[in-house]
Amino acid sequence: MSICGLDFGTSNTTLGTIDGRAPALAPLEAAHTTIPSAIFYEPNGNVLIGRRAMEAYVEGTAGRLMRSLKSVLGTSLIEETTRLGRARVGFRDVIAYYVGAVKRRAEQATSRELRRVVHGRPVHFVDNAPDADRKAEETLRSIAMGAGFEEVTFQFEPIAAALDYERQIASEELALIADIGGGTSDFSIVRLGPERHGKADRAADILANDGVRIGGTDFDRQLSLGVVMPLFGFRSAMKRAGLDVPSSYFHDLATWSSINRMYESRVMTDIRQVRQQASRPELLDRLIRVIHEQRGHTLAMEVEDAKIALSEKPRADISLEWVAPGLSADIGRPDLVNHTKQLADRIAARIRNCLVQAGLAAGDIDSVFLTGGSVKLAHVQKAITKAVPSARIVEGDIFGAVGKGLTLEALRRYGPAN
Repeated sequence: MSICGLDFGTSNTTLGTIDGRAPALAPLEAAHTTIPSAIFYEPNGNVLIGRRAMEAYVEGTAGRLMRSLKSVLGTSLIEETTRLGRARVGFRDVIAYYVGAVKRRAEQATSRELRRVVHGRPVHFVDNAPDADRKAEETLRSIAMGAGFEEVTFQFEPIAAALDYERQIASEELALIADIGGGTSDFSIVRLGPERHGKADRAADILANDGVRIGGTDFDRQLSLGVVMPLFGFRSAMKRAGLDVPSSYFHDLATWSSINRMYESRVMTDIRQVRQQASRPELLDRLIRVIHEQRGHTLAMEVEDAKIALSEKPRADISLEWVAPGLSADIGRPDLVNHTKQLADRIAARIRNCLVQAGLAAGDIDSVFLTGGSVKLAHVQKAITKAVPSARIVEGDIFGAVGKGLTLEALRRYGPAN
């Protein structure tokens, strides 16, 4: 069967095909059905994706790592290039290589030529910018067609998750679907039930959709800026009264999709000049070391690991011995909450928008289906459940629900024919 559902995510990607009448996620990296949305360019021209890309970077292999590729869609970065040795490559081409590689791996794993795809997309690629949002979808469609798909349609990611959840329920429900991913948080209110599952047209069952461009990478950035970047000079003073060290360096270094900007030669020149006027030049020396060694992604990975650890335990320590002897960042769960509470509150506010859009009260919602890696953050989950306190909470396949739902949608749209 040539149909599939593709969930190209900010942090991870899945691709599903139909096995009989049920969706099955294809193994994309050894036995793993999820593959990190990461790519690594080696100087010899070899290109790695997924876990192998991350491992090559961590092992100190020469080259350039890029992650959170989806984040550039809908921004000016999609038309820009980044330096790879003496050459430059466009971000559009980076995404195209990654999507094409995922498609080829799925075809090899399933022994099928995949021609028609339902591609997942957030409710909003870009907040409050319809033209940019439309352009982002058009760009993704063009990339998918270039990768070899002959027919490309889209479905909102929370609607896809709803279709996966619907297979689990025995009676009709009004469900709020919360998909808190790496780059966006998306919500849908959907009427679900066994008798509705086989309907050809589900438009009347979708009561509301809303979303915001906030996800796990934003939590990483805020935690990094709040706890880690001050160790490298963020918000430290210049010798000239009333001035701080420019903040743009630290925002780029704390943002997955912008880290590679820091490796441009002019940036190092600028920072060395700033260091001469800084009140605490030793902090800038740490920053210079990170950039010189191109270890910005190391910092980002360590912050992400700490964030994940804090969902299970009260404290996490980031060792920065590789930067300076004895240097570390001790992070407690209150630090995570304090630095990211505003993000959690903004996510929860979209639920209220959905309720208004659907003409419903919070008490009308029967269940909340949670998916996406960032639902593991306790204060995010608490903010969501507080908005609909009487609803039953269901935690789905965190990384697979959207991909399986997109595959079900592909079966509905394209049929079982090869």
